Amino acid sequence: MEKSDLTAASATENQAEIAALKARVSELEVLVKYYEEQFRISKHRQYEASSEKSEYDLAQLSIFNEAELFADINVAEPELVEVEKHYRKRTRLTTDKLPENLPVEIVEHDLPECERICPECGGPLHVMGRDSWDELVIVPAQVKVRKHVRLVYTCRECEKDEYGVPIVKAAVSEPVIKGSFASPEAIAHIMTQKFVMGSPLYRQEKELQQNGIQLSRQTMSNWLIRATEDWLELVYEALHEMLCNHGVLHADETTLQVLREPGKTAQSKSYMWLYRTSGDAVQPIVLYDYQPDRRSKRPAAFLKDFKGYLHTDGYEGYHSLRSEITVVGCWAHVRRKFDESLKALPERDRESSNALRGKRYCDHLFELEREFSSLAPEERYVKRLAQSKPVLEEFFEWAVSLNAAPKTGIGIAVHYALSQRKYLEHYLLDGRLEISNNRAERSIKPFVVDRKNFLFANTPREAKASAVMFSLIETAKENGLNPFEYLVYILKNAPNWNIRDNPDALNLLMPDSARRSICATATSRTPA
Repeated sequence: MEKSDLTAASATENQAEIAALKARVSELEVLVKYYEEQFRISKHRQYEASSEKSEYDLAQLSIFNEAELFADINVAEPELVEVEKHYRKRTRLTTDKLPENLPVEIVEHDLPECERICPECGGPLHVMGRDSWDELVIVPAQVKVRKHVRLVYTCRECEKDEYGVPIVKAAVSEPVIKGSFASPEAIAHIMTQKFVMGSPLYRQEKELQQNGIQLSRQTMSNWLIRATEDWLELVYEALHEMLCNHGVLHADETTLQVLREPGKTAQSKSYMWLYRTSGDAVQPIVLYDYQPDRRSKRPAAFLKDFKGYLHTDGYEGYHSLRSEITVVGCWAHVRRKFDESLKALPERDRESSNALRGKRYCDHLFELEREFSSLAPEERYVKRLAQSKPVLEEFFEWAVSLNAAPKTGIGIAVHYALSQRKYLEHYLLDGRLEISNNRAERSIKPFVVDRKNFLFANTPREAKASAVMFSLIETAKENGLNPFEYLVYILKNAPNWNIRDNPDALNLLMPDSARRSICATATSRTPA
């Protein structure tokens, strides 16, 4: 081979090597940029506020014409009115307020009769007026024993004969757990302490011990599971049937650790699924469903009798549901992706970034929803098609035109939005639908907060019972019921109403019927 050929071959190899190095450098630059973004996001999550609001929100929109967006020439300008200078008593900067229905104990402070003499003339004193003030008195939980004594009757005349003597006993209510000293109030208190106040059974055990009551956490756990399986599950199943009769639902899921799950290690993840009614429901229902995994067959089984719209996040497990279920995507998740992308950027680059522009598109859609919130579903449907749909279409056209690199903050946000487009557009189909799945996220948050206290469930049986108890408690709260009072109402009446064979009796335990009964009982006890 000639020298010129060797030189040419060597030059070609050098060029190829240089090109490969340049490609590698470009790849590493992208990777470094990605790691920098992740570092800034991690730092923000650790040290800064978790709110998605920022100085870049809708109030400072630049990609839309604010004058045209917010102006209304039909609205008259407010008249200027001169207000006279005046003084008023400074109010306390507090929202504390004592409810009017609390029992009132009156403590009267009076002078002894021997001191009701005028210090000037020695004449008798008379009452001129009264000073009064209120104090809030809090008494720790009172524990007592309710001893049931049933009278047993027989006949003296029949006792004179040698043959059968009738014995008649007074009627008594069926206990919530036969052969146990558990009362409906005790079980309801333990439930609400655990699932409303976040106090695990071991803490409750210690608190009772401080009051001289030896009640083990094992006994308390047995009470909760037995009462749930005997009575609360029947109410839960009735609520499940009612839930599936609604046309619009929300769903979400979160993790739960179950220590003794068959075929799984104690460290593996199980799941608590949430299903709830939407804002159009007269009687809100919130149900939790424990399952050992996150497979799509779980929501498919729970919603086997449901037909309608289902609000979800972007999890693919929901996308394989039956054709009778229309999955509606969540724009709050899209906005969150752009917000994370924005926070991953250096501050100097945020104002002109595509992340900010994507977030403002989402802000605009949410602002329109706030304007439509007071409209009837039919009117909201028309308004969305006229105003929201053009913004939505413009957003997706812009997102497609970016061709953003997938391993960047903006690339992740854009890819997520485009991959979910089919489901994100579905909220335009019906005026009853919502732009986000925030309703489900708000309902699953109490469980996530309480999970930090009780940490795990021992067995699948306990996890299933927890789902039922938590469902009835959250459903009670959504319906304006005191969870403790609602649970007591169920546990007192369910053992005596034959609810397994009598649907009408079971219906009396639903939240709306329970509310009327509890309110009527409270009214009858209130002194005139």
